[in-house]
Amino acid sequence: MRIAYAALLTLSATALPLAALTAQGAPTKPGSKNPAAITGGTYTADSGHSLVKWTVDHLGFTPYYGIFGDVAGTLTLDPKNPNAAKVDVTIPVSKVTTASAGLTSHLLKPAAAGGKPDFFGPAPADAKFVSTRVVASGETAKITGNLTLNGVTKPVTLDAAFYGAGKAPAMMGGKENVGFTATTTIKRSDFGVAYGIPMVSDEVKLDIVAAFQK
Repeated sequence: MRIAYAALLTLSATALPLAALTAQGAPTKPGSKNPAAITGGTYTADSGHSLVKWTVDHLGFTPYYGIFGDVAGTLTLDPKNPNAAKVDVTIPVSKVTTASAGLTSHLLKPAAAGGKPDFFGPAPADAKFVSTRVVASGETAKITGNLTLNGVTKPVTLDAAFYGAGKAPAMMGGKENVGFTATTTIKRSDFGVAYGIPMVSDEVKLDIVAAFQK
């Protein structure tokens, strides 16, 4: 009985700050979906909140996902002239992750003697995307650029959309933030990664979350 009473007191004490916060009114998010919140300048990628999710078809049974994170790079943006925007980002392929430790290991597995790796190998070069043209329309844009992956460079067009902008709270650095989402589809065989086709699809869908700060 004493244990139950003590647990109830602990739970009540934990709930008190939440009750006080509710009484003061719920906090508001600093980010806004209003494009007017965007400020111009050169931004740096927020690597902790930027990622590239890739999706392939596995045997025709299911889609399978993986993630490239720790994106680095810059975005130069002028809200009054969005077509002049420039983006230059680097994606560390060596940090690829999936839900399967075995599959993640296979993606980075060394080549057999006299051959080449099935996928990226143990020390893959970073991937890189550098924009060459931006065509904006309202809150969306077509961003064409050169994607370098696995030592091969090919033109790729992203379908991008504005997600939110604003100033972070002082306790979180107080920086100006802007975020976008984007999608595209590539053929991995174009970049020299043809292992398992067609059992694992040649087409790879990319879903991108790009966060920037200045």
